[in-house]
Amino acid sequence: MTITKADLQAVAQGIRDHDDFVISIHESPDGDALGSLLALKLSLDQIGKRGTMFLVGSIPIPFEYRFMALEDLVRGDPGELVGRPLIALDAANESRLGSDQRLLTEAPFVAVIDHHHDNSRFGNVNLVVAEASSTSEVLRDVLAELKVRLTPEIAEALYIALVTDTGRFQYANTSPKTLRLAAELIEAGADAHRIFQHVYETIELSKLKLLARALEHVEVYEGGRLVISYLERKDFEETGASSGASEGVIDSLRAVAGVEMSALIQEPPERDGRRVSLRSSRDRLDVSEVARASGGGGHRQAAGFASKLSVEELITFLRNEFVAKTSGQAG
Repeated sequence: MTITKADLQAVAQGIRDHDDFVISIHESPDGDALGSLLALKLSLDQIGKRGTMFLVGSIPIPFEYRFMALEDLVRGDPGELVGRPLIALDAANESRLGSDQRLLTEAPFVAVIDHHHDNSRFGNVNLVVAEASSTSEVLRDVLAELKVRLTPEIAEALYIALVTDTGRFQYANTSPKTLRLAAELIEAGADAHRIFQHVYETIELSKLKLLARALEHVEVYEGGRLVISYLERKDFEETGASSGASEGVIDSLRAVAGVEMSALIQEPPERDGRRVSLRSSRDRLDVSEVARASGGGGHRQAAGFASKLSVEELITFLRNEFVAKTSGQAG
């Protein structure tokens, strides 16, 4: 779905028409969600609006993103924020904003800015650009429409979002527009080397220990085309790792030669049930279809879902889905 001027203008006008926003992102946020969140907050400040950053739940932000200026981030109960206009970033559907839906249901205005192709378009206005590399790439067009000046701080937040959701500009979602935006952000003052050091070269030891556990649990199926690993609650507890420490583990699994789909099943200590992350290494395999079969969603090559099933039951489900989705396809 290509971005249209009408979609863009509708979101921009909605922002112009209101003053005191709640900006919310999906639970267990990644760099795109956090970077887009901060960039929009700073941009609203610049144009004389108020924006309160909100994140559902208590799961700690991944260590590699704690250098970001997120001190004002509100967590947990939305409380007095209920009833304000809402801007939802990088959230494919309502459930990704948490079980407490009051921010959404009682908002006088809801704008959705996203790049997930299966977005449910739950806002009053929806700017969903499936071919965009990241939500930050879509957001940059909104900021341009609002005539926001790219300060070094805004540029850096957008660059964090951009570089992480493109896998350092290596994933298939990286387009010429993506690379032009990266250059624009660096020209505006984003320090690419500093960001790289914080995000990719500042890792807690507990995260490395957790990665080791995941690699110990790796099993291959279907002739090596499917790789599945798992992290149980005791793995987090014994390594001292928080849920956020599992960010990026799935990418080690997808890199195995010959793998078409990789899956990481995890039972983080801060939540009930399990979370399954999926990655596809071939264009024809849409892992968001696998995720939707269990109430989740995402992108064609990166998706996930929550489940109450056991590890063994989830492995059986994933194997069956993989076979069903790839049967009859040429290698």
